[in-house]
Amino acid sequence: MTTSSERWTAVRHAVANLTPGYFALVMATCIVSIGVQANGLTGLSLVLMWLAVASYVVLLAATVWRAVAFPAELRADFMDPRRGFGFFTFVAGTDVLGTRIAGTGRYDLALGLLVVGGLAWFVLGYIVPWTAVLGRENRPVVADANGTWFIWVVASQSVAVLAAALEPAVETGRRELALLAICSWSVGVILYAAVGIFVAARLLLYPLRPTDLTPPYWVAMGATAITVVAGARIVEMADAPMVLATRGLIAGTSVVFWAFGSWLILPLIAAGWWRHVVHRVPLRYEPTLWSMVFPLGMYGVAGQYLGAADHLPIVEGVGRSETWVALAVWAVTFVAMLVHLGRTLLWPRRGVPETASVR
Repeated sequence: MTTSSERWTAVRHAVANLTPGYFALVMATCIVSIGVQANGLTGLSLVLMWLAVASYVVLLAATVWRAVAFPAELRADFMDPRRGFGFFTFVAGTDVLGTRIAGTGRYDLALGLLVVGGLAWFVLGYIVPWTAVLGRENRPVVADANGTWFIWVVASQSVAVLAAALEPAVETGRRELALLAICSWSVGVILYAAVGIFVAARLLLYPLRPTDLTPPYWVAMGATAITVVAGARIVEMADAPMVLATRGLIAGTSVVFWAFGSWLILPLIAAGWWRHVVHRVPLRYEPTLWSMVFPLGMYGVAGQYLGAADHLPIVEGVGRSETWVALAVWAVTFVAMLVHLGRTLLWPRRGVPETASVR
């Protein structure tokens, strides 16, 4: 029988080794909530939204606890190019949650989340690349590039999505929100090209093992999808100098990103087959799975937004169908997470050292 002391040790162990990218749980839950709402399931969408809110609060508390009680472990993640970019899930999780809350009419809360997410995006956008990449003595750093690097792109575009969603709903500050949306969207597009080069270089120059193709590589597709959503939102914004100057460019670029993201789906599925079927890497729950669920949900929402904004019924139909796939994958992953948390926190194995690392 598990004692309270063992449970407490297990909780401390989990907090000390909390995956930086765990806010992808919030991202995935919110985007599936937005997708099913667009498909008419309002009740289910609200349930998912409140699950996202609860997850956000728990993860935020755990992150603060970790920063206070386990600063060495937190610092190690910032210095690790394989994990450091996962911190950008906090930015994206905050902004996607704000976008979902804006859909309920609570623009004040959504604006507050935009402030938090925007500031975090600005600060982490300089800290993480320096600590995880530029400030390292070991070279070449590109050997450690992986799919989590694309989360930096997702964070940039999440700021654009929320700013564009709030722009029609506010009385003052519309030009400022339009400027923020277009600037963060533009930064995200450039970052996608840069990160794509680094990750491609890692895949081409260094040996590729089945264990290297982790779920975050799906973020390469998710980053294109959220770029499409951000672009469609910007195209729909009220006229402003920055919007008028870039609307045509952004609309066309969004179509290009949707096409490329669609093309990426088959290679990603093939990579999963090669990893789990050909080389029999066990498929079990890990926090990075949420980085696969989010792109699936975002691709569905992207198709719906792009199809509506550019009058492309086929694209919109594909997006609606993809939303159901994302919902099914979310449900399976959520149940697997609950089982995992039960086994590790409520009924932990005896003798798990508090300082053990879960990577």
